[in-house]
Amino acid sequence: MDALVEYSVSGPSARLTLNSPHNRNALSTTLVTQLHQGLRDAAQDPAVRVVVLGHTGGTFCAGADLSENSAASGGDPFDLAAAQAKEMTALLRTIVSSPLPVIAAVNGHVRAGGFGLVGACDIAVAGPRSTFALTEARIGVAPSIISLTLLPKLSPRAAARYYLTGETFDAAVAAEIGLVTIATDDVDAAVAKLAADIGRGSPQGLAASKALTTAAVLEGFDRDAERLAEESARLFVSDEAREGMLAFLQKRPPSWAPPAAIDDAGRN
Repeated sequence: MDALVEYSVSGPSARLTLNSPHNRNALSTTLVTQLHQGLRDAAQDPAVRVVVLGHTGGTFCAGADLSENSAASGGDPFDLAAAQAKEMTALLRTIVSSPLPVIAAVNGHVRAGGFGLVGACDIAVAGPRSTFALTEARIGVAPSIISLTLLPKLSPRAAARYYLTGETFDAAVAAEIGLVTIATDDVDAAVAKLAADIGRGSPQGLAASKALTTAAVLEGFDRDAERLAEESARLFVSDEAREGMLAFLQKRPPSWAPPAAIDDAGRN
């Protein structure tokens, strides 16, 4: 099996690197499985105190791997979409509930499910090549599952603005609205400093301290995850979403948009 997630340990840090640049680090079943394994390996290593989630290529993560749905045959589209939504939910919860602090090291584009990963991490560092856009509404869907980790981090005004407009923003704005912790020109240096500071903590102290900050987020998963997974699947298989995704692939405006409205589309 190809290594779509590279795993390495240096000092107190385990680094998980998304390494599927050919599809913009999309969350394929293989990549998600390897990411789960990497998180388990890090949690089981007594020397590791912190996980760094990084990436290769110009995109941190573009969200779901839509090619898997299109390639699947013989299954009900709603069931396939629901299964993918539940897979995404499980991944985000694993990051949030990990006893180890997780740092997102981002210096590329973040779209759709990539937002969920950033939101699930305890600390996020973004560099100058980072761009962010929640464009789900433009193709007839919504940032349903990723809201589980985004809404607890974003200010309500920022969430409403960027959920609805789909506009692109940079690392500095991402820091202002609470999506990322630090916007910097040197992601590696900032992450190294954070990892060194976290590395001074005890396993018990770090796990208990993290749990204080994630309790409300996990309550949100317990309360809303099943409903949001169903909503995500329902929207994904709708006529409007099919039109929106087809229009995006054909580089034309969807039926509800003015002729000039062609832009980057997000996926969830």
